[in-house]
Amino acid sequence: MALPPDHPPVAFGRVGVLFVNLGSPDSPTPAAVRPYLRQFLSDPRVVEIPPIIWKPVLWGIVLQTRPQKTAEAYAAIWDLERGDSPLRAITRAQTEAVARWLGPRAMVDFAMRYGSPSIPERLRALKEAGCEKILVAPLYPQYSSATTGTVLEEVFRLLAEERWMPAIRTLAPYHDHPAHIGALARKAKADLAALDFVPERVVMSFHGMPQTTLMKGDPYHCQCQKTARLLAEALGVTDRLEVTFQSRFGPAEWLQPYTEPRLLELAAAGVRKVAILCPGFSADCLETLEEIAIEARDAFLAAGGTHYAYLSCLNAGAEGLGMLRTLVAENLGGWVALDAAEGPV
Repeated sequence: MALPPDHPPVAFGRVGVLFVNLGSPDSPTPAAVRPYLRQFLSDPRVVEIPPIIWKPVLWGIVLQTRPQKTAEAYAAIWDLERGDSPLRAITRAQTEAVARWLGPRAMVDFAMRYGSPSIPERLRALKEAGCEKILVAPLYPQYSSATTGTVLEEVFRLLAEERWMPAIRTLAPYHDHPAHIGALARKAKADLAALDFVPERVVMSFHGMPQTTLMKGDPYHCQCQKTARLLAEALGVTDRLEVTFQSRFGPAEWLQPYTEPRLLELAAAGVRKVAILCPGFSADCLETLEEIAIEARDAFLAAGGTHYAYLSCLNAGAEGLGMLRTLVAENLGGWVALDAAEGPV
């Protein structure tokens, strides 16, 4: 459609895809970690404590003591080659690969719920580039109010301020999607076959949530269990499966069993060889690379374990990109003509 000669320049008619992940600080320093934690822990969907109680704790204790420790943890896993956090570097790589596959058919970008690049910044960029239809894709396989829920709330909050809103589709949880389970299984089978030992236990560790989230109706726990069951069946390890939850924060009771304490129990019971993977994460990050691959490993070996292997996330490998291709193709149906058999370049 041609615009009249006197019409002001305007971009229109494009389709956009916005991948969203949790986020990270801009550098592994206390100065960079502090504003990141402030934003993250001020989200009422993440910390469901009345602000009148939580804010004094956050500002008076947490933000005074935690940034130093968290910065040290980030420094241990920072991607020095790419000069970025692993999560942001991997999400960028996933985005670039899907963009190459889609080519001119859609504009692909990514944002972080906390930190940079922000959802407001990248959503605005898509709109200004002429995207009238946007697929918002939170890269969380399992739904929780504290993950997918807060991403969607932020997107719709921003759009509520707009006079001209684009058409929006959102990626549903894909915890039991055949493409997700298949990708996890193929990668895990290859990783397990490459080990120089046979694990006595295969541990699937998911990010923890307060127990109250389950009691309030959040489907996260159930979806984690289903992912683990389907993946264990695909791998043939149902008789060796352990499902655990990690990253506990604060004194409240969280989903159990807790990952590191369970590993110590296994070691005490005579289990010497374990392999562990994190099928609730789309990309390796602080919680997998530092907490699981370093801290949990050291604890298990110190307790008597002899063999420990962390199996990395799907990341931007062939299996993970193939899964993203399938999910994007399904969700852009009717907006963009796609062949789901095509693979990212």
